[in-house]
Amino acid sequence: MEEIKAKTLLSTYQQNSQWFGHHYNLNIYKGCSHGCIYCDSRSDCYRIESFDEVKAKENALLILEKELKSKRKKGVIGSGAMSDPYNPQERIHQLTRQSLKLIDQYRFGVSLTTKSSLIVRDLDLVVQIKKHSPVLVLMTITTFDDTLASLLEPGASKTSERFDTLRKYSQAGIPTGILLMPVLPLINDTEDNIRSIIQRGAKCGVRYIYPAFGVTMRQNQRDYFYRQLDLYFPGLKHKYIQMFADRYICDSPKAQSLSQLFKKESDQLNIISQMSQIITDYQSGFGEEQLKLF
Repeated sequence: MEEIKAKTLLSTYQQNSQWFGHHYNLNIYKGCSHGCIYCDSRSDCYRIESFDEVKAKENALLILEKELKSKRKKGVIGSGAMSDPYNPQERIHQLTRQSLKLIDQYRFGVSLTTKSSLIVRDLDLVVQIKKHSPVLVLMTITTFDDTLASLLEPGASKTSERFDTLRKYSQAGIPTGILLMPVLPLINDTEDNIRSIIQRGAKCGVRYIYPAFGVTMRQNQRDYFYRQLDLYFPGLKHKYIQMFADRYICDSPKAQSLSQLFKKESDQLNIISQMSQIITDYQSGFGEEQLKLF
């Protein structure tokens, strides 16, 4: 695996950020090999060359430990925003696992977002961290159907494996959630898909589901997405162009009805979907001063 130079690993979220209560952001790898056809991280604004090639950050663990030591206040470290922390290289190099050991040692919380069942390997460390700090495990699930998932996210674990992973973490007492996004217009924006994900998630012990009924598209990301549509969904690209032109936010034409269905189903199953409530719920029981960043 190629290594790239890095000066820092932890970035600080803005004071008013409400993204799952993260105080810091950690990307131990750069790039991702899941091959998701819709991935926003392909956008030109991120300036990631050869995005499908996973690269490690040189001396990553030494840099991370130095930064953890220097932080005056504890908080929740989110990992998985730009590259999946459980890509195939992680099986060999275990940079994420070693990072979790450091996070535990310096008594920070952690929130992990992934599409890989490899995260089951680190259940022991997440359980250990929960003894002193908040933890959260999020699985991105866009479609209930394994076959469709193999087209949309060819390098990721099967949807069924992701649900099984959530079940294992929930049974171990770890707060779990689903990122139900993106819901792609004319592809996976069906009532049956949304209902099936919610119901299966509830059976697996999931407490939170956070949806987005649409997709965002920017320079380069849009080009890649359209090439994949031509390959797997012939004719669909032209419908997207007619519907959205060059818009950044591309909402599903069914967004309103799907939102109503989502609320009805999630309320019936006691699934929490409001971001502020999710944060309050999984961080409850830990001292305010421990979590307060500013």
